[in-house]
Amino acid sequence: MNILLRIQRLTRLPNKKSLEICKRYTNNDRVSYKNKIKSGPGLKEFIIGNVDPVNTDVPYIPYLRQNLLIPKKRKIYFDVYGCQMNLNDTEIVWSILKNEGFEKTENEEDADVFLVMTCAIREGAETKIWHRLDHLRGFKRRAMKNKNRPVKIGILGCMAERLKEKLIEKEKSVDVVAGPDSYRDLPRLLALTDNGQTAVNVLLSLDETYADVVPVRLNQDCISAFISIMRGCDNMCTYCIVPFTRGRERSRPVDSIVEEVQQLADQGVKEVTLLGQNVNSYRDISKATEKTNTSVAKGFRTVYKNKKGGLRFADLLDKVSSVDPEMRIRFTAAHPKDFPDEVLQIISERPNICKMLHLPAQSGSTAVLDRMRRGYTREAYLELVDHVKSCIPAVGLSTDMICGFCGETEEEFEETLSLMELVDYNTAFLFPYSMREKTTAYRRYEDDVPDHVKKERHGRLLEVYRRKSQTLNEAEVGNTHLVLVEGVVKKTGQLYGRNEVYMKVVFDEGEIMSDDGGKRAMRIGDYVAVKIVGAKSSVLSGVPLCHTSLSEFYRERIWGENSIEL
Repeated sequence: MNILLRIQRLTRLPNKKSLEICKRYTNNDRVSYKNKIKSGPGLKEFIIGNVDPVNTDVPYIPYLRQNLLIPKKRKIYFDVYGCQMNLNDTEIVWSILKNEGFEKTENEEDADVFLVMTCAIREGAETKIWHRLDHLRGFKRRAMKNKNRPVKIGILGCMAERLKEKLIEKEKSVDVVAGPDSYRDLPRLLALTDNGQTAVNVLLSLDETYADVVPVRLNQDCISAFISIMRGCDNMCTYCIVPFTRGRERSRPVDSIVEEVQQLADQGVKEVTLLGQNVNSYRDISKATEKTNTSVAKGFRTVYKNKKGGLRFADLLDKVSSVDPEMRIRFTAAHPKDFPDEVLQIISERPNICKMLHLPAQSGSTAVLDRMRRGYTREAYLELVDHVKSCIPAVGLSTDMICGFCGETEEEFEETLSLMELVDYNTAFLFPYSMREKTTAYRRYEDDVPDHVKKERHGRLLEVYRRKSQTLNEAEVGNTHLVLVEGVVKKTGQLYGRNEVYMKVVFDEGEIMSDDGGKRAMRIGDYVAVKIVGAKSSVLSGVPLCHTSLSEFYRERIWGENSIEL
């Protein structure tokens, strides 16, 4: 007999007798019931195990009103701003909401919920989002007035984490504010808005990686995909808001990443990009290893201790690149301090790992780098570049540069220009500095470089980059590149794709020689050998020669030579 029923019956007996019997039952059953409670179901199982007596597909949560249960068939419209990580986060959000019965729409007029994935890295990015919110506020008001249709607006991502109070106070039309670690809670948050309240969850996590959430790609026809391998950052550069909006660094288990790569390969995806704030400090602590972890390279330092144990980024690259030899592997972003020889070696050995490395310098001045707390000097950075080129002779390089950081003098900026001249960057992302609240620079330094000076320096950086990029691209004329066909240029009708160093290549449509000796038209997802015949600073033009495969192309052509024999 259940002990609760026993006690209920005993309450009808005289007090003295009931106390004696209850005591006897309690003494006899105390140990066994304690053990059962420890090993038995908890509150989570209690909630999940109950269902709505009317709709058995909906969990029954007894302490919530029924009108707070998650509604079905609400249509979501996604607005995505910022980096590739935000695109991947949106795919995670869509996976979570799709499982709860939501639908996705590409038409604003059909949307019941607008979810804006935001970026807080620079002031310009936030300005675009504020303008978008102005539009959505008007749309929401018109929808309610003309169609009596409630529309919800949700702000997700880094801006939600950074400006949670301001968003709620300034934007009365915002219904949901969710930080990067609270996407699992979105169905509940959206349900709570039905009674008119604003739902907020911006708690940061020390362990959330969404490793068990399989992202649903927004564009199922795209032949490239992004995979988040880690979240957060521990570097604490003084200018950077990321540690405060995305939290501490933590990595996904290797097995979950490899499984996702395999699923994408099975779907026909030809290129994946591994994403993280600092991918080359990746560490899966769930896997024991006897390898000695490489310490930070000479000339570099870090604010945190070198982490011991677990599989590292070189191990991950090894496993991911082995899933499908015909799938290109890219990765971004990286920190110059975390490029051990093991990583460089695996990149040089595997044809399907693209020979394109992101080495964000941020500045060419040692003094500015010290104020930025980047952990290296100008000289150490240049030594790293030389070492990378010696390990991977035909490597392509990209970088990030900031001009106008706190206290930057003209002489210090000239050092950044000279670094741009010394290093042959195929791609560069150049930005004037914008102060972010919560960062160390906000607390410690003064944003004392005038805006017009920042703008002028930014223009000079762009001029050097475009001139250098033009020269590098012109040197490729006459060479043959392996290009993965991605789509059609709308204005010209030409096909376009990317080469190994992520440079855009355009070429005419038509039938070219195929593997069986015949001819066939080029399609999206094909690997094509293209001879470069023209160059601009941001795009190459070429003539398609033949269909090929990734392994065949590099078997015929040793990386670094000028052409292949066809």
